[in-house]
Amino acid sequence: MQYCFQDWDKNKKTSLKSRLVLVLFRTAQYLQALPKVCRPISISSRFIYQILVEWILGIEIPYDTQIGEGLTIQHGQGIVVNHRTIIGKNCILRNSTTIGNKQLSDGSYSKSPVIGDGVDIGANVVIIGPILIGENAIIGAGSIVVKDVPENAVVAGNPARILRIKINESYTNTYTDKAFQPLSKKL
Repeated sequence: MQYCFQDWDKNKKTSLKSRLVLVLFRTAQYLQALPKVCRPISISSRFIYQILVEWILGIEIPYDTQIGEGLTIQHGQGIVVNHRTIIGKNCILRNSTTIGNKQLSDGSYSKSPVIGDGVDIGANVVIIGPILIGENAIIGAGSIVVKDVPENAVVAGNPARILRIKINESYTNTYTDKAFQPLSKKL
């Protein structure tokens, strides 16, 4: 049962809803891995998970999505994650975030994003396509991410651009637009 509560401590400062969603998610994953003899239990648990989490609580994180331990869901509403997405350990998802694939010109679908450990994803973010989000990246609120993001980068915008990269515990400003003048060099 420890498996089902692996995200509990990370979500103590969020809401009961976030904790409930993640316990139900991990429980559905756990029951899916049971032997074929227990197939009726795993099928019914997936059905209950889908009704409670997707239909009632408004969060679409399919039970077969690969997510590392320590996921935090802040303000869990309107989150949509494609089941082929891979999310690393200790990541943060905020409200109205969409992570998934895109339809290609030939009618097929691309792969879904791979998100590294410790990534902080802001509210209203869209991450689409076969891209890699590096470890400890920060995706600013309202960003549309369609290209790879290096580790330790801060990105924002539509399309998302690299604003800063953390090097040796400090950030370097990589934003080149002369109209933008940061108030300080620290985050």
